[in-house]
Amino acid sequence: MPSPGNEAERRRVLRNHKIAVTSLLGLAAVIFLVCSWAESRSGGAAAWVSYVRAAAEAGMVGGLADWFAVTALFKYPMNIPIPHTAIIPNKKDQVADALSEFVSENFLNARTITDKVMAAGIPQRVGRWLTEPENAERVSAEAGAFVARAVEGIDPAEAERFIDAQVIDRFAEPVWAPPLGRALEGLIADGKVEPVVDDIVSWARRKVDGMEASVVAMIDERMPGWAPRFARELVGQRVYDELVAFMEDVDADPQHEARRAVRRQINQFAQDLQFDGDIISRVEALKADVMGSNAVRSAAGGIWAQFAEALTAAATDPGSVLRRKATATAHEWGRKLVDDPSVRADAERKLEKVTHFAAENGAGQIVGIIAETIQRWDGEEAADKIELMVGKDLQFIRLNGTIVGALAGLVVYTVSQLIFY
Repeated sequence: MPSPGNEAERRRVLRNHKIAVTSLLGLAAVIFLVCSWAESRSGGAAAWVSYVRAAAEAGMVGGLADWFAVTALFKYPMNIPIPHTAIIPNKKDQVADALSEFVSENFLNARTITDKVMAAGIPQRVGRWLTEPENAERVSAEAGAFVARAVEGIDPAEAERFIDAQVIDRFAEPVWAPPLGRALEGLIADGKVEPVVDDIVSWARRKVDGMEASVVAMIDERMPGWAPRFARELVGQRVYDELVAFMEDVDADPQHEARRAVRRQINQFAQDLQFDGDIISRVEALKADVMGSNAVRSAAGGIWAQFAEALTAAATDPGSVLRRKATATAHEWGRKLVDDPSVRADAERKLEKVTHFAAENGAGQIVGIIAETIQRWDGEEAADKIELMVGKDLQFIRLNGTIVGALAGLVVYTVSQLIFY
């Protein structure tokens, strides 16, 4: 519907057209009356007067007939409830259904919309647009702004509940020990635990290197009290030197028996995690302690806060890795859409499917708005609105009726004169 200012202008134009066409009808009536008066005088009138009267009479009849037809669309002519008049006020619901059906069948059907969209060559146009660096950056900026708004629109409490339910609680659901055992067994099979063995040996050697005084003191404490002091120190130093030499051998020999023992212990631990009920129960108890701790139960809020802050910062910072990657991806896709026919054809197929689906499932609802809107109108309101939109053009029907009627009347009268007189 037009805006208030535009509506006033439309009413003014419609009123002027009605006045003009009605004036023409009045002129035809005046001419008819004048000619009829001239012919009724004694002595008659000139021969041409009868031709003018016939034309005016036919024009007057044609104008009146078309006035009746046009007026009958919107109201009762002269407020007389003649059957099959005031069609729009009385039949607005049927008119609404017919109009929406007409629009649906001829304009907003899935095939028409899809053909129109596909004829526009949208993928190639989008591709050329994206190949411009400033446009790719604009896409990145808009996507970043959308992500930031989406994150800001999420209720932190809802996010925390989601993390608790979908991450923390799900992480605590399964029994931990068997999966850990299978994972460790796989690492052993792939040789991924050898660095762990190296770290254990290196750690033990470092500890031994710093234990000289402790070892000597411990041996001294365990030697008989009657033994000479130099003997006790000698024995302690000897034990420490042997221990250091042993650790050097273990560190230097990848196949040392001590290393194999460590590997056997790790492998046995992997098996115990999978099949030893006592170990499994102990791991489950540890899991219960960990997952039930305040640190874990309150972790969801911190996880969401840090994630939201990091994602928002990355999405809004033009120099962030996320934004640069989005810009590069948009530019790359634009180049592919322009230069790679297979990519463009694939995009067109997907666009066609999406458009057809959207049109098939959404066009009916859009068209239904037409019927629903008109049906909500009051009958007189509907007639007034429709007349306001098309009434000016309908006045030309009245104009043509008057003019064509006058010409037709003139021709009929002329032919009758030629035949019968």
